[in-house]
Amino acid sequence: MDHAATTYTKPEVFAAMVPYFSQYFGNPSSLYRFAMEPKKAVEEARKRVAAAIGASPDEIYFTAGGTESDNWALKGVAYANRKRGRHIVTSSIEHHAVLHTASYLEKQGFEVTYLPVDRYGRVDPGDVADAITDRTVLVSVMAANNEIGTLQPIAEIGRVCRDAGVYFHTDAVQAIGAVPIDVDAMQVDLLSLSAHKFYGPKGIGALYIRNGTRIDSLIHGGGQERRRRAGTENLPGIVGLGKAIELVTADIPGHNRRIAAMRDRLLAGILERIPDTCLNGHPTERLPNNINVGFRSVKAESLLLLLDAHGICASAGSACSSGSSEPSHVLTAIGLSPAIAYGSLRLTLGDANIEDDVDYVLEVLPEAIERLRSVSPLTPPCSPGEEAP
Repeated sequence: MDHAATTYTKPEVFAAMVPYFSQYFGNPSSLYRFAMEPKKAVEEARKRVAAAIGASPDEIYFTAGGTESDNWALKGVAYANRKRGRHIVTSSIEHHAVLHTASYLEKQGFEVTYLPVDRYGRVDPGDVADAITDRTVLVSVMAANNEIGTLQPIAEIGRVCRDAGVYFHTDAVQAIGAVPIDVDAMQVDLLSLSAHKFYGPKGIGALYIRNGTRIDSLIHGGGQERRRRAGTENLPGIVGLGKAIELVTADIPGHNRRIAAMRDRLLAGILERIPDTCLNGHPTERLPNNINVGFRSVKAESLLLLLDAHGICASAGSACSSGSSEPSHVLTAIGLSPAIAYGSLRLTLGDANIEDDVDYVLEVLPEAIERLRSVSPLTPPCSPGEEAP
């Protein structure tokens, strides 16, 4: 129940990768014939990624994952365009790969505006328009939030940026395979993705860079990736990424129907069986596999331990910030009180989940919440007639 943190590598993906570990292991950048098959495989994967998001193959650059792609998008555009301006706009609920990069750029003399979100975690395109100045070089707003699952109005924000002549980046790490992606319809200039979020291998991702975008390289060295991203290509990973994105985008509506039906049944069961519980994030404009619920008078860390003892993997927020003792920046940004923010649980389903898994969680979770509340020193439950926030 934690597929937002990572997914397994599908057998078809692994099978596609295997020959490139030992049979076709040549360096794709070499000139001899033994490198031709690896080079061909890299370019085939590039075509598959491009087809999945409506881009051209020469606009796809392979990276080590979503975090590198986010870093490259922000730093690359900021440094390449700093003579034009030093202002960046982003949202308060971005992944830390964006927020920490933005913070780093502030230390380098850039100005960053962090836009607020509404109680569902949505960015207002009007706020984006108001934040853009004649010194703005980049807007970065994620397509789908990794914690609460809320989908952003990316096409509307893209239109604002295009009209203002400002580059627009979206972190689509959680969105690939869950919602249709078309970079032209969304009017994005840069887009980040990561294979391990959609049943591909870890350690491989991509950055879409629209042709004509002014961007500096992040990693310097050799001439790989058309001299924009140095380093010997992760050949098996690239092949796996190409296969995984082809599979996950083949029938997005059909795939979503099964996952969303399980999600809806799980959410309905939680809200029905556990009092003083609320859904975090947008009720409809959300990822089809995501549930984020807040339980009053419960600490999520204790709840995770109880669930783990019953063989249930879940999360209290982003896996990348699991060591933090502070409440999630996403949950505080949407206005949750500490009593709810500290007691919020993320459940994210995937292809391997079945209806029996939903039944099992609905059997274990209410008992775990009741046990924790019976010994909780936190805020008492809502009084009769009072609504959970």
